[in-house]
Amino acid sequence: MSIVIHHNPDCGTSRNVLAIVEAAGVTPLVIEYLETGWTQPQLLALFAAAGLTPRTALRTTKSPAEDLGLLDPSVSDDAILAAMLDHPILVNRPIVCSPKGVRLCRPSEAVLDLLDDLPPGPLAKQDGTPLIDGEGNRLA
Repeated sequence: MSIVIHHNPDCGTSRNVLAIVEAAGVTPLVIEYLETGWTQPQLLALFAAAGLTPRTALRTTKSPAEDLGLLDPSVSDDAILAAMLDHPILVNRPIVCSPKGVRLCRPSEAVLDLLDDLPPGPLAKQDGTPLIDGEGNRLA
């Protein structure tokens, strides 16, 4: 299975998603988007595949969204997209692409729907929240 993770290593949710994918036996292609940045066609394709808009993909906390005036409902999606190109941190993460689809994986257990096989259990998030029990049953 081929999986791509648009990842921010400083984000706990992103780290959880990466750990879940790796626990499932998959070595994903990890794109650290804060380093590589985004292109407009790339973001538009990801958003379309995931059923998102620039506004719904906008990271509103721990980002410059408020300082840039992007939280005002009158700001257009085009303006938000342009800001995302200038400030990659504005894109909520992680965005995961797999043969089963593309998804903004918040909460992190959303990635389980994109995997062919669940990771063996028991498995918990970094905060201790259980995801899979010892028998391999999904809890979240």
